[in-house]
Amino acid sequence: MAALRDIPSVEQLLQTQIAADLIAAYGRPLMLRAVRKVLDNIRVQAGKDQDVTILDREGILDLAAGLLEEWIRPTLIGVINATGVILHTNLGRAPLSQAAIREIEAVAQGYSTLEFDLGNGKRGSRTVHAEGLLKHFTGAGGALVVNNNASAVMLVLSALAARRRVVIARSQLIEIGGGFRVPDVMKQSGAKLLEVGTTNRVRISDYEVALEEKSVALVMRAHYSNFRIIGFTEEPELKAIAEAAHRAGVLLVDDIGSGALLPTEQFGLGHEPTVQESLSGGADLVCFSGDKLLGGPQAGIILGSAELVNKIKKHPLARAIRPDKVCLAGLTATLLHYLKNEAEREIPVWRMISASPSQLKARAGKWAKTLGFGAVAAGESTVGGGSLPDEVLPTFLFSLEVPSPDKFLKRLREQSPPVIARIQDGKVVLDPRTILPEQEGALLVALQNLHKMKSTG
Repeated sequence: MAALRDIPSVEQLLQTQIAADLIAAYGRPLMLRAVRKVLDNIRVQAGKDQDVTILDREGILDLAAGLLEEWIRPTLIGVINATGVILHTNLGRAPLSQAAIREIEAVAQGYSTLEFDLGNGKRGSRTVHAEGLLKHFTGAGGALVVNNNASAVMLVLSALAARRRVVIARSQLIEIGGGFRVPDVMKQSGAKLLEVGTTNRVRISDYEVALEEKSVALVMRAHYSNFRIIGFTEEPELKAIAEAAHRAGVLLVDDIGSGALLPTEQFGLGHEPTVQESLSGGADLVCFSGDKLLGGPQAGIILGSAELVNKIKKHPLARAIRPDKVCLAGLTATLLHYLKNEAEREIPVWRMISASPSQLKARAGKWAKTLGFGAVAAGESTVGGGSLPDEVLPTFLFSLEVPSPDKFLKRLREQSPPVIARIQDGKVVLDPRTILPEQEGALLVALQNLHKMKSTG
């Protein structure tokens, strides 16, 4: 048992300068936990192997320092998105505008008027902060912001259709990212689904027959934004569904998902339903995301008549899924871009979508000239985020021919900040469309460093 006796105690380790430095950096409780973890591991190993070499104090504290670094290493960090996928769900979807970031910093660093009325000096409501802007831009009578679009749909159904039937087309019973299914979200609200039509063909007569049932509370349309049905298909227009619902004295709720406030056709893309056309098409309530094509922070938004929205606001679930001050600050600043007719210039998502191939070719060419290596190649970008499936935008890529593309991608991910790229035709490619201008310098430094590593072996 000589090996066990050679293991220094915690107190002996604490007498060293290394321990003092670790305490200063990480705090005493966490540092002690790491030291004890290392000592426990050594004792277990010594009990199994009598000839094990016992580390000295410096070696033990080095292992403790490694544990401490691993424990506190952040898992949520910023990256450079060089994939060309604009709304990359895995990378956080929409990057925020500089104005939105400034507003978030302003409210996050101190106190704010989140629920305080400066006019009368009394308690206010957080629902007012983005509501006015949403109503001004869309013409809706009422608006409510919650923490995401799935919550928005669940809240609407909970408030208006609990224990009653909701008519929905079978073609819209989709599964979205992360395994969440629209039918499951709807059932959690207490609503009972009444499916109509078939997977590929739904007629207005299917809705009309279903609406004859007395227990129907509303009709819901869910935009299947992450896939497309082609071939032998049929589905009525929103206006026709709305007219059928209203003849039966039933509400129509339209979940459009992406939250487009600008027409996507003007950028060479297919049509994506906009909030405005949903309201004008007869929807009583519209639900959509804040962090997709709207270009803001994660949020779910409900628009409709003031009467319906006010009723929804009073439901107990509304408090459980309300947004915080950071979300409301970012969303407010984002909506102001639309009101001031500057969304295409100021909101990164729309700036990326509107970037021309010639602009992207010039950026990629500038990188190749600055670095002295790499080539420019034609390619395609995608919108992503469950929006506009199969739609692509022409782009130009910065292309690198490397011995092992997979290993090079891994090295890019190890940079600070990490760079997320992709492989095309056996080469590593980086799409300038999704690389923010303020990240360009860090990207070039990372590429230069990796090139030096390659040239020096």
